[in-house]
Amino acid sequence: MTLTSPPRHSAIDQDPKTPHDSDAAGGWGSLRGVSRIFGEASSSTRALGILAKLNKPKGVMCPSCAWAKPANPHTFEFCENGAKATLWELDERRADPDFFAQHRLTELRNWHDHDLETAGRLTAPMRYDPDRDCYRAVSWDAAFEEIGRELKALADPKQAVFYASGHAGLEASYLYALFARAMGHQNLPQSSNMCHETTSVNLKTFIGTPVGTCTLEDFDHCDAIFFFGQNTGSNSPRFLHVLKSAVQRGCRIVTFNPVRERGLIEFVDPQNIVQMTVGSATRISNKYYQVRPGGDIAVLAGLMKCVLAAEDAAPGTALARDFIARETTGFEQTAAAVRAASWDEIERHSGLSRAMIEEAAQIYLSADKAIGIYGMGLTQHVNGWLNLGMLCNLLLMRGNIGRPGAGISPVRGHSNVQGQRTVGIGEKSAHMPAEKLRELFGIDPPQEDGLNAVHACEAILDDRVKAMILLGGNLVRALPDRERMEKVWPRLRLTVYVATKLNRSHLTPGQVSYILPCLGRTDSDIQSSGPQAVSVEDSLSHIYGSLGTAEPPSRQLKSETAIVAGLAKATLPANPRLKWEEWTGNYDLIRDLIAQTYPDYFARFNDRLFEPGGFYRGNPARERTWKTQSGKAQFTVPTTLSALGEPPAGRDVMTLITLRSNDQFNTTIYGFSDRLRGLEGSRDIVLINLDEMARLGLAEGQKVDLVCAVQDGFTRRVNGLAVTAYDLPPGCVAGYYPELNPLVPLGYHEKNSQTPAYKGTPVEILA
Repeated sequence: MTLTSPPRHSAIDQDPKTPHDSDAAGGWGSLRGVSRIFGEASSSTRALGILAKLNKPKGVMCPSCAWAKPANPHTFEFCENGAKATLWELDERRADPDFFAQHRLTELRNWHDHDLETAGRLTAPMRYDPDRDCYRAVSWDAAFEEIGRELKALADPKQAVFYASGHAGLEASYLYALFARAMGHQNLPQSSNMCHETTSVNLKTFIGTPVGTCTLEDFDHCDAIFFFGQNTGSNSPRFLHVLKSAVQRGCRIVTFNPVRERGLIEFVDPQNIVQMTVGSATRISNKYYQVRPGGDIAVLAGLMKCVLAAEDAAPGTALARDFIARETTGFEQTAAAVRAASWDEIERHSGLSRAMIEEAAQIYLSADKAIGIYGMGLTQHVNGWLNLGMLCNLLLMRGNIGRPGAGISPVRGHSNVQGQRTVGIGEKSAHMPAEKLRELFGIDPPQEDGLNAVHACEAILDDRVKAMILLGGNLVRALPDRERMEKVWPRLRLTVYVATKLNRSHLTPGQVSYILPCLGRTDSDIQSSGPQAVSVEDSLSHIYGSLGTAEPPSRQLKSETAIVAGLAKATLPANPRLKWEEWTGNYDLIRDLIAQTYPDYFARFNDRLFEPGGFYRGNPARERTWKTQSGKAQFTVPTTLSALGEPPAGRDVMTLITLRSNDQFNTTIYGFSDRLRGLEGSRDIVLINLDEMARLGLAEGQKVDLVCAVQDGFTRRVNGLAVTAYDLPPGCVAGYYPELNPLVPLGYHEKNSQTPAYKGTPVEILA
């Protein structure tokens, strides 16, 4: 598909001829969504008590997204998706040993992802019986003993991979990272490898930190917020309260996204009775531009050209010259490359007109303090590194990093995905300092980098990995190239799944395979010293304690911390300094270890556990201390204007964007209502705009196949997708994650971090 179509309009409202939700995000729709899940999960009145204290001191920290928890919470400090996740975990249904005796895995593989999880909470440890093709209950002692024996029998510790989903608390995560390194490997992939690893790797290069620089207070003082590729309404709805307040005090919000997402268009506060009844919705975005997928680099280049032009016209008014000279490096080379970029090429790649970009630039130039927000629409591209580099460039030009009311802020997914990396889950030695491990535990940790998710999958394909331990998540379903991975997964000697509910990964057992059921975050966790709290870190680098109070669904459940400790004790040789049982009995001891290992972040950890609003672990870039190679913030020279890889020549190729619906959280499908996009029913659809449908001769509802256009010797195809007209830019199609993951090659990823290109894979439509 050549990029010759005219620029998209900039009106905020969607094309009325395609599906859309005419209601604002939030409002009565969110209440209906929560009430539906309340009924489906057979929730009891105990759920209401837990929801009332959700995201408040000494309550449960939401098991859904990683958005911040304010020091002065609302009466109800939860959103639709947070309530769904909480009620999903408090499910009264049970997937017990009788359930598995009645259902063979061959049968369960035909169930929908949604139906697998509605079987209910897991209740007992189980081992896969290949003769009966089902999981059968076993004792914890037997499970730990055999898993430990299998891990010890590996020819090399590096044949094991320990994956973490981003949910487990800091305590279990720290022990998990310690277990891996004490065993002799750093194969610690994490869910961030598939979403925000682009951030972790590249932001550190640009400004010396792997995380965003903003805190919640910055949103009280910013004059403008620029959004790129993030869907707040579905992925982090509590953020909408912050945006509403910002808009009401005069902050202007500019959004760039290929999809018109309702949450960034308008919002009705479900806790405001006036707005819910007689009031009008709050318009969130002042300007909303439908950029082409992969066109953000071009947009940012255009915005930078406008800043440079304003400085040329009135020197000293547009650029933060003193800041640039004192705090940064690479500006002149970057400015020269931006000046050389033509407006014709910027328009061609972005799909926006010069006038639109200049209009947005005026908002940026008029703002004293600006924040850049982004999501996976920037990170999940082949050139995602440059997406981030260009956003940093734009902010650095006007000194908008390292001062109040300004900064760069990725919005993370899983509730503790950032925190797990902070306490050592990661494949590099820098993630868990070796000198501290020697000092505290007398172990000699490996120095060789381990495997991230993509590299681990490549190693499984090559038979170099023999054992997979999965601390939460639904990894097989979440991976790119899923069909290839499902075929080779059973070759693994050992698979261990730590989980609260059944999911599709559990239906792909290795030769020896276990499901180990764990407590959820809402469940009461009683150990030898009494009730235990766990802790998490949000997207804005604040740490919170979380205290579950629900009666666990089974007396046989163990906490994630107890399971990790049990596996480690069964696997590792005796070491009096590795006190697995003591640590399991009192999580305060683990937090003391975290504080000793990371003193700059976790001083007085236990004393600050329930501090309202969480305690801030700090960020050097916020103080303009740049822990980069040069000691300064790094401008990045644009080498291309597209975040996409090179499309195959001479073929009618479309760019695939994978989406999550309003009724899911990552691979968890709560239902089949994508309310905020006006879509209901089957998830087996492909979205495409009306002009492209006419060009290709497609009809509404017609069944088509999508085929990956990357030519690497493998055929990747998803069949039977219903064509659905939708307001999208030309040259692209969209469909649901994880259903369309098989179209994304394992090797088609961001170049520095190996984050899969879920937002920019070339595909062809076969009618």
